[in-house]
Amino acid sequence: MAALPPQPIGQSQSYLAVLDRVSDSAVLERPVLIVGERGTGKELIAKRLHFLSPRWEKVFITVNCAAFTDARLDEELFGQSFLDGRDDTNGKFYHADEGTIFLDNVDQVSPRLQEKLMAAVEYGRYEARGEHSEQEVDVRVIAASAVDLPAAVARGDFRADLLDRLAFEVLTLPPLRARKDDILPLADHFGRKIAAELGADRFPGFTAEASESLLTRNWVGNVRELKAVIERNTAQAWLADETLSNPIGGGMSGPLQFDPFESPHRLRDHAAQSAPIHPPFPLEIPLPPETEIVAEIVSTDFQGRVLAFERKLIDEAMRTTSNHQGKAAERLNLSYHQFRGLMRKHGLKK
Repeated sequence: MAALPPQPIGQSQSYLAVLDRVSDSAVLERPVLIVGERGTGKELIAKRLHFLSPRWEKVFITVNCAAFTDARLDEELFGQSFLDGRDDTNGKFYHADEGTIFLDNVDQVSPRLQEKLMAAVEYGRYEARGEHSEQEVDVRVIAASAVDLPAAVARGDFRADLLDRLAFEVLTLPPLRARKDDILPLADHFGRKIAAELGADRFPGFTAEASESLLTRNWVGNVRELKAVIERNTAQAWLADETLSNPIGGGMSGPLQFDPFESPHRLRDHAAQSAPIHPPFPLEIPLPPETEIVAEIVSTDFQGRVLAFERKLIDEAMRTTSNHQGKAAERLNLSYHQFRGLMRKHGLKK
């Protein structure tokens, strides 16, 4: 039996709704696909699915599909039979029999291996490399991805039939910026934990200014980024005062530091700095007439309203600069590459 997972921390409605769906999905013993931005806690949710399921006393095995080459991942998942005297190996599917296997970054699986994985997910059968007979196992598959898998299917990067099999249930984890009510409880949890590890008698919490900066940050790296920021700042405060007598973000430790690379002697990529904001030749993409009204769609969903507002800013900037992306980027105080990324996010890059 694997170690029990940590208890999820969250009181926001969006996160509690996910936890409710996890409880419902756990008992079904069917594949589950967990999607969400990096750092949103996909492995934590996968472990919760396992330990709330009838398989909770069996093994839970994690495989990061992005960590292996195609051939090595094949062996890692399904094993290999050797003809040169070396001992055969059994893959993770073999060892996960009657338990659960968690395939993180499943979008990184090669097209060749996707076909093999599909048979394992659908029928519980696979062939080890070098073998010509099938092995049968009873494994529940939970997969996770931080990319838009339907879009990957449309591009031809991911098999539609494999996605159909994995997506019996899809759990979409909200980013931290959509979980404002959870930011301070999570920060307090991470702070208390590292304070105890450092041997401090107490954790003093945060100043009002620090709390406000935590709540207003965009948190591109989500919970993982928050954890790193809290641990780093708490450790620095402890180095300045082992009693931790002052709230974090004040006193001798100073305000919260979010960027660990910030320094008067910071290394800079001069090639990137000297690169022109605009490409040598302006790239102009005419927007269809109907794009200007998309941003006006009314939504009560927080993320939907954010996306609509972003789209409106893009439309206005492009319209006032005659669809010149470089000038539109300047108007929004963005670099050219940041603006191109925003265009790509909204499906406008061609």
